[in-house]
Amino acid sequence: MSKGKILVVDDDRLVLATLSYGLTQAGFEVIDADNGDDAILLAREHRPQLALLDIRMEGLTGFDVAAYLREFLQTPFMFLSAFADDATVAKVKELGAVAYLVKPLDISQIVPAVEAAFARSTAAPADAPQAPASSPPSEFPTQLDATSMAVGVLMHRYSLPRDEALARLMSLAAADDHSLPDQARRIVDAVELLARPGHAA
Repeated sequence: MSKGKILVVDDDRLVLATLSYGLTQAGFEVIDADNGDDAILLAREHRPQLALLDIRMEGLTGFDVAAYLREFLQTPFMFLSAFADDATVAKVKELGAVAYLVKPLDISQIVPAVEAAFARSTAAPADAPQAPASSPPSEFPTQLDATSMAVGVLMHRYSLPRDEALARLMSLAAADDHSLPDQARRIVDAVELLARPGHAA
């Protein structure tokens, strides 16, 4: 039996294929789209219970799709993006996403987040009001813990399997005389800093 129907939207076909395959293997019914226009059409036709949206796409952005889903279909949504700058986070909060995950992450990290988002979105009526932009940070869905995110960064940067990436993170922590969470946070902070527009190459 399907765990639920999810719309997955990303303009990177490789990422889209990976997400779709992984979530299907995890027991979800997946509808995918590589652009915002198709995403809206598919959402209207299939009425998914949750949408997983990339943010920056050509044409309609993930924010545009999210606004439509909220206003016309009352479909809960979560974002998966490589960007974590203040403006992006503020917009995510304003729209009322049920979760916000920062790339790079592997599918084994994303599936639990999707399952949690399904639980979160089905716990309240579909027409319940979304969280306002002024919600305190404690009410905003937390991102994955720093260690998981840092492992994802190392997996992506060095093309490592998960266990080897974790081993490298532990080695870095030992070499720098930091705890594992502290070392992970240093890596995540560096990635988030580099992702800000002002630090782009």
